[in-house]
Amino acid sequence: MIYLSATEAKQNFTEFLDKAQKEPITIQRQEQDLVVVLSVLEYQRLTKLLKNEFQGFCDQVGKNAEVKGMTEEKLKEILESDD
Repeated sequence: MIYLSATEAKQNFTEFLDKAQKEPITIQRQEQDLVVVLSVLEYQRLTKLLKNEFQGFCDQVGKNAEVKGMTEEKLKEILESDD
């Protein structure tokens, strides 16, 4: 990962964008990490990965609930109750 100060990023913006296409860049202000800039392809890859992991988690929760006797009807009753 490349680290740049906010000033360096501003001064060399075109070069900064080119580098971000190849690997993530951390922008720092006063030696503190501020933001990470990454390519659209890397962002899409990470988003897809997280979405798939979350779907797997949801599927597992559903299976566990089903094993314990939860049904769609019971869930609907719970969600519609005033308690």
